[in-house]
Amino acid sequence: MTPQRYVLALPKGRILKEFQGILTKTPLRIEDDFYDDACRKLMFATNRPDLSVIRVRSFDVATFVRYGAAHLGVAGMDAIAECQDPDVYVPLNLGIGACRLSVAAPEKWADSEKTDPFWHATHIRVATKYPNITQQYYAQKGIQAECVKLNGAMELAPALGLCRRIVDLVSSGETLRMNGLKELETILPVTAHLIVNRTAYKLYPDAMGEMIALFQEALS
Repeated sequence: MTPQRYVLALPKGRILKEFQGILTKTPLRIEDDFYDDACRKLMFATNRPDLSVIRVRSFDVATFVRYGAAHLGVAGMDAIAECQDPDVYVPLNLGIGACRLSVAAPEKWADSEKTDPFWHATHIRVATKYPNITQQYYAQKGIQAECVKLNGAMELAPALGLCRRIVDLVSSGETLRMNGLKELETILPVTAHLIVNRTAYKLYPDAMGEMIALFQEALS
């Protein structure tokens, strides 16, 4: 059984730029304005009449695939893990967008674990875009994490007294250093993965399997 038309969700930003290198090794081609950051279109045609591509915020790819609005997508493991019930298959690690999800704190507090009672508290406040991952991580340590949801400028939160720790994506660590923060712990290594809606995989195993094989071959 093959869908009349299916949808591949791709993220904006750095992952998309890296994913272009994988796409060039496949026969799949997307219309040219897909790569134009100024283009306001959200859905794009491909050289396959049965496939459309949508360009959405990187954190939304997993949501589109989870609920079946897209059949497949490319998402970072951070976004996949943040979904409490992602209901997606994750068949392929694309090895792009490498970074890590880490805990960070101001340098002046980072080395005070033995003397500062805060570090032994059973309740802490953390600024993060990832409340589910953060709460689960600290729950395993017997700590209740009160998460303040921020979508950006995370590094400002400790300096302005909002919290004393943040959980955010870290690549080189330069942004942390420039804002007086120190990386303390890595919660999750992150790369981008190909994800597939579970229902689509069951209903259209041939079509979904073909797409998985397409990208798998491009990585070999």
